[in-house]
Amino acid sequence: MAKKKKSFMTPKASRRKARKRLSTTSARVKKEFTYRGFTMEQLSEMPMWPESQGDDCIAVLLPSRIRRSLMRGMSLENEHFLDRVSRSGARTIRTHRRDMPILPQFVGRRIAIHNGQHFVEVEIKPEMIGHYLGEFAVTRRGVAHSGPGVGATRSSKHVPLK
Repeated sequence: MAKKKKSFMTPKASRRKARKRLSTTSARVKKEFTYRGFTMEQLSEMPMWPESQGDDCIAVLLPSRIRRSLMRGMSLENEHFLDRVSRSGARTIRTHRRDMPILPQFVGRRIAIHNGQHFVEVEIKPEMIGHYLGEFAVTRRGVAHSGPGVGATRSSKHVPLK
């Protein structure tokens, strides 16, 4: 009488089979973006400052550093930039205002931020709310060293074989 062989699946094979089963059953559903529990539609309808005590407003939702600077009042240049963003259509807005906090009304706009040398074009996404514009235009470059220069000493020209 021949012994029946047990079918045994390795853990790796079972994981592969489960992954394959999941990939064929459903497509990934994109999760809707929320900022501190509010959707983008709710954020766009919210006022910047509360009209009365307990009202939801954008300023209260932002991080403390940005909230404090907004409570002191925006600078004239930042107010002018905010006005330009609200007036502009689909065109890119160029600015030197690196200290401007990203607000919900900026989402979907293209802003070219100056990094000290040239303008870096950035498309504002919902995840950027609560950050400063300057965080997305890096001002420093990494140092790329080359070989020894003219007049280098013999010891500094030495390159080990290994």
